[in-house]
Amino acid sequence: MVAEWLDRLGDRVAAAPTIPRPTVEREFRLIIEVLSQMVGPLRREVRTVWQDVCRHYGRVASARGLAAGEVVEELLHLRDLLTRQLAPVLAAMRARQGMAIMLRLNRVLDHGVAVAVIGYTDALVASLIGRDGVPYTGSEVDPDEIERQLDSFEAALATISRRP
Repeated sequence: MVAEWLDRLGDRVAAAPTIPRPTVEREFRLIIEVLSQMVGPLRREVRTVWQDVCRHYGRVASARGLAAGEVVEELLHLRDLLTRQLAPVLAAMRARQGMAIMLRLNRVLDHGVAVAVIGYTDALVASLIGRDGVPYTGSEVDPDEIERQLDSFEAALATISRRP
């Protein structure tokens, strides 16, 4: 699914020299993993990880040079892919059960979009404040720090998933 998502985004992912493509792929994979837990029985336990991952995604999107609308658009592409992938499975379920899963998935994604935009805005404001209101196009993003944060999110998700 990550490959399909990246294909839909095309050159947008490759055009970010500050964030390597494997890091973006890893973040997309993490988003999908956490999202799958958010519609399952561990959703309450995973909620904080979901919010942290979405906020992080917004900050990284800012570093990738995306506009706020593009942050939303990327997540809407994910929604479309998930809907198409899950449609046959959900159609085979009882109508109420399939509808409940789709509604929950859409609600979670809507919340994720809002949190990602907040992360994007926070990163933008921080860059403006740090430069006396003048946007800075230099590379002030540390890819190693992004990797460490992704490690932290993955570890948190693994810890929650291992609970009985």
